[in-house]
Amino acid sequence: MDVLDVVMNKGNAFPFFQPIISADKQEVTGYEVLPRYQKENNDIISLSPILNDTAIPEEYRVELDEHIRHQALQHYITENRDDYLFLNVDANVIAADGGETFFEKLAYYTNQGIALEHIILEIKEHHFQGSTSQLKHFIQYVQSMNMKVALDDVGKSTSNLNSITYLEPDIIKVHLGFMEDHSFPSIFREMLHSLSMISRKIGASLLFDNISEFHQLNYAWRHGARYYQGHYLGRPSNTTVDKTTFAASLRKDFHHFLQFEKKKIQAQYGLIDTLNARLYEHIKATKEVSDIDKLTQDVAKSFEDIAFRVYICNQEGFQQSGNALLDQDGQWQYRKEERHRNWSWRPYFLENIIKMNYEKRGILSDLYTDIHKGERIRTYSYPVNEELYVFLDIPYSYLYEQDFLL
Repeated sequence: MDVLDVVMNKGNAFPFFQPIISADKQEVTGYEVLPRYQKENNDIISLSPILNDTAIPEEYRVELDEHIRHQALQHYITENRDDYLFLNVDANVIAADGGETFFEKLAYYTNQGIALEHIILEIKEHHFQGSTSQLKHFIQYVQSMNMKVALDDVGKSTSNLNSITYLEPDIIKVHLGFMEDHSFPSIFREMLHSLSMISRKIGASLLFDNISEFHQLNYAWRHGARYYQGHYLGRPSNTTVDKTTFAASLRKDFHHFLQFEKKKIQAQYGLIDTLNARLYEHIKATKEVSDIDKLTQDVAKSFEDIAFRVYICNQEGFQQSGNALLDQDGQWQYRKEERHRNWSWRPYFLENIIKMNYEKRGILSDLYTDIHKGERIRTYSYPVNEELYVFLDIPYSYLYEQDFLL
């Protein structure tokens, strides 16, 4: 499509509104403004490719963007809406003068009654051509005006987690489009887990976008999303909807998620109880451990139906044994050269040691990627005595075969 034709016929350009639903109330909490254009044959297309194409003269893009934004803001004023309005903006354009021109134009709408605290600016940090400190200054200025900032396309882009922490947005918008084939590299799982932790630290909310299927909603729910957006919930439209439109279906999905997670947690506790009982019987007569290597190999042989690696550490994280490792032929190999490695740098190591000492029982880790096998595993740890702790690494194949353990 010729961009000049679009500009000359900008009366055919208008906003669509896609609902954004809150997890806490299951209500529509706001809308993202999406640019649309009606062609001569009445087909409606997205204008985002034009507005995001830096090869197109800036004045054309700005004129179209302001035309669509004007209609969206006027709609909110006419409807007297009090939910959030998410506006996609090019930070390169509006931050050029520190945002002054942009806010001067917004004053026209605030004078008509729209509140700045109901407007959220969506910016793509990876598209910003200036320095991170310049973008930080602009975000702080926007926030000082009682507006919120959402960093867009996190997950779709290679957003730097350190930059997100430094910029301190109000909302982190995670793009789930890469999950369309129902599988994705474990690096994305780790990145999204890190985003969940970062959002808690800086007080930001997670918004998961491009939710087009049930499993994507489930993934967003399990990773702490406060807001949901996508075709599975509500498609873009030229009208807004009642706040409770999606409440019933969302509550039904939440109920399904909760029932599944309950069964999974119960299964995990069942595995912990089984391992606790078996290890207790195995080492209950071992008050003084004189041969740690033999104990490690004995435990490995007794638990070859569950574990592929067994080793023993002291309370400071130093490995006192070698590694008992199950090879591809189903035979145990013992690697004494692994002795004296230190694992106290692992997250939650000290916390788990203290917890085992306090509760006198073992702990099952969450899923993580093993640095040697390159696959998802869990580790079960158990106190041999007050000084030594045995660790059993459980392979993905076992976890997959057991219901609800993943």
